Amino acid sequence: MSSITIQSLSKTYSNGTKALDTLDLKVEEGELFFLLGSSGCGKTTLLRAIAGLEDLDTGTILFGDKDVTKVPTHKREAAMVFQSYALWPHMSVGDNVAFGLEERGVRGDELVDRTLEALKGVQLDGYEDRRIDELSGGQQQRVALARALVVRPKCLLLDEPLSNLDTQLRLEMRTEIRRIVKEFGLTAVYVTHDQEEALSVADKVAVMRDGMIEQVGTPRDIYRHPSNKFVADFIGEVNTINAQVDTVVFDDHRGYSVRVVSMVGEIFQGQVTVDDWRPEAGDMVMVAIRPEAYRFDDSGDVLNQVTGKIIDSVYQGPTIQYLVLSDHGIYVQVSELNPLALRPAGQQVKLTARSNDVVMLQP
Repeated sequence: MSSITIQSLSKTYSNGTKALDTLDLKVEEGELFFLLGSSGCGKTTLLRAIAGLEDLDTGTILFGDKDVTKVPTHKREAAMVFQSYALWPHMSVGDNVAFGLEERGVRGDELVDRTLEALKGVQLDGYEDRRIDELSGGQQQRVALARALVVRPKCLLLDEPLSNLDTQLRLEMRTEIRRIVKEFGLTAVYVTHDQEEALSVADKVAVMRDGMIEQVGTPRDIYRHPSNKFVADFIGEVNTINAQVDTVVFDDHRGYSVRVVSMVGEIFQGQVTVDDWRPEAGDMVMVAIRPEAYRFDDSGDVLNQVTGKIIDSVYQGPTIQYLVLSDHGIYVQVSELNPLALRPAGQQVKLTARSNDVVMLQP
């Protein structure tokens, strides 16, 4: 395995599109690292740059301490798994897996042993003589993984590898890919636009927009402590409201806590989670609260409280999603877990949220 360091990477296509904008990133040894973003944000271009498949305008790529910026793709000791699998339909499973080894001059017993070892690693031992068209989508994806693993790469690069699978197979293969990466001791970079996939599988996530990285962190940090409104909106759902800072308090255990008054009079208290930003009394901020952070509560607490009426609901099995219109005309999304009954439209409700579930963002 090897760490990956990216320094000042820039790439502009001939049509003027800036795919990567002076981008810096560090992937540690053994990490399963996700590049997450919508179509056109630059995540696949970045992955291809790491693989050596893109010519860059500026920047440096290091595998460990080795500068591989100018190193040809086949000498980078990185293997890529494509969205389309890119398997040879006229070859058997075993021949597909062995292809990369043959290109590297491996022959004889070593070729056979390493091919069977790779197939066993993805739980396809005994499938070496099967035809590709005899396999399910999930099995074909495992063959593509085995073909990448058989060359014993330092880095495994995956470009939306599960996008062609149905929902159940996607869930199964998420767990399988994480198992394989950890079992083989690989550093892996995984591109996806699927937030749930990133949150459930990754060690670290980089959220990308317009060729730049908005935030890097663990899935929990990205979800609970977004650095800005874009990240908060992109990862799940979030309620936001503009407010003005009343007081700022520092606590050794909880960090910076801010009490604010919204433009319509509600009082909120929450955390500042951006390291280099410290709002002061009188500053404008944005209050961000996830729908599941709200609870239906008729206590007398006036902090982080919204009163209003239910105007719509969506049953989602484990949860019911409510749309509440506050008494001040603000729409609020609320998720209720494991509901016993559906609350009717028109019901008056009071919502509260814990202060550690409330995040203050720059407006």
